[in-house]
Amino acid sequence: MADDAAGMLEGLGLTEYEATALSELLTLGRTTAPNLAEATGIPKARIYGVLDSLSDRGYVEIIPGRPKEYQPKAPEEILDRAIENRRQEFEGFRQEIAQQREAFLAEFRPRYERASEDITPTEELFHVVDVGDPSETETRRLYHAADERIGVITKSFEYFDAVAPAFDDALGRGIDVDVLMLHPEHLTDENRPVQRDRVERLRAEYPSVDLRFSEEQLPWRGTIVDPSMDYESGRAIFLVEEKEVPLHMRQAAITENGSFVAGLKRYFDLVWEYESVGEP
Repeated sequence: MADDAAGMLEGLGLTEYEATALSELLTLGRTTAPNLAEATGIPKARIYGVLDSLSDRGYVEIIPGRPKEYQPKAPEEILDRAIENRRQEFEGFRQEIAQQREAFLAEFRPRYERASEDITPTEELFHVVDVGDPSETETRRLYHAADERIGVITKSFEYFDAVAPAFDDALGRGIDVDVLMLHPEHLTDENRPVQRDRVERLRAEYPSVDLRFSEEQLPWRGTIVDPSMDYESGRAIFLVEEKEVPLHMRQAAITENGSFVAGLKRYFDLVWEYESVGEP
């Protein structure tokens, strides 16, 4: 319990000695520095500096006398003071930044602008996130941002539970959703029951979702949102199939390039119309 108490106080930005001393003071009440050093094991050569630091931060009151005594502030006052201390620290930091702003921009803006001139359009097409929680977070954002339609291309929709609330929200807003899965004959024995579960759930809970199964292997999978055939809008997240790379080491690409999203949608439509079936 003592370690837990000191740990909470360290969360206020105190050192280990400061947290230990304040925790013990709150237990003992008003006492002297030698008594506190003996109770905490803090070296006597350090205890006065520790107490002065706590006093400077407003956590401890010094009672004059021979010897001096130290009285902790009430826990509510300590928390309020911690907030005020942090506010003052931030204000000081803000002022330092303001003073350095002109020199900082003069030094680094030309560097940034020169480097930006060398960026090719291809480099601006995408940014990447790790597969797993980051890619699932981005997929949920796409669902929430959709205005008209969503296309999902997936092997078995194994990550559906992670995005289900956002998926449900999109359907509730009247978004058209098409899901293209890989035909189960191309799945592993491990993936088939996963897909079967997702298919049963989609058909039972989301009858408005159109569902088909690709009879050919899918070179990529992901989500396409609001594609525009005039190349002016659209977003997508996609993952290229790399069987030799473990899933936890893969990355998903995110793009808001309208032309690229339109290309992904054309592939989706071709497979949907010519290389897929409605029943597995």
